[in-house]
Amino acid sequence: MRKLGIGLQMYTLRDETAKDFPGTLRKVAELGYEGVEFAGYGGIPAEEMRDLLQELGLQAIGSHVPLKNMQTQLADEIAYLKTIGAKYMVCPYLMPEDRPDNEDGWKQLFAVLAEIAAEATRNGLIFGYHNHDFEFAGKVGGEYALDAMYASISEDILKVEMDIGWVQFYGIEPVSYINKYAGRLPLLHIKDFRIGEDQKIDTVELGVGLIPLNDVIKAAADGGTEWLIVEQDRCAKPSLESVAISMDWLKSNYLTLV
Repeated sequence: MRKLGIGLQMYTLRDETAKDFPGTLRKVAELGYEGVEFAGYGGIPAEEMRDLLQELGLQAIGSHVPLKNMQTQLADEIAYLKTIGAKYMVCPYLMPEDRPDNEDGWKQLFAVLAEIAAEATRNGLIFGYHNHDFEFAGKVGGEYALDAMYASISEDILKVEMDIGWVQFYGIEPVSYINKYAGRLPLLHIKDFRIGEDQKIDTVELGVGLIPLNDVIKAAADGGTEWLIVEQDRCAKPSLESVAISMDWLKSNYLTLV
């Protein structure tokens, strides 16, 4: 199996970074993660962040940048990413008030994202979109809104960052969905989940939940994915313990095979 980079979405450790961002990055590196995807920078200047990552041997994969930030301070967001040596800028989420409720609204959003994606591309970055489950609830032309987005915006400027946990939680078979976007899927959020008592998603450490992780990773490797990015939306255990457990699962079940 082809070796993929192992990264961590730092949102998972937001409780720790709020107390000590540099120290948390140091612990991430010590656990064996090769790269990090940001969701905010803790007020650390770009040059300082670049130097810290270089010291720790961590690759800046990219960042989750809120839509509002991309609409109001896109040049600043691009400049930060380029300074720290990141390749990817990703739209991570739509706040409820930003979610279209009809086809025309979705099409207007696609146009906005296409403009942002084109500008990111002109500046040497790769733009992606990260799904949850509401993009499947929306429909455009009879398709899931997420699929309509990828059909509407050129593959040259919009890549897929698939969150496999939300895909399966919605009821879509994960391997087939990875295969659908093979070649356009450089980043895969690898997570596990159970169904909570409230019937909502309960994200858990890798290997503890319902996702067929080995099949998912193989499909991603075959489909050209570059990075597996561990993310746990909420942790019942201390968050650093959770990401350590997930890394241990990867070391035992994936990294021994490549």
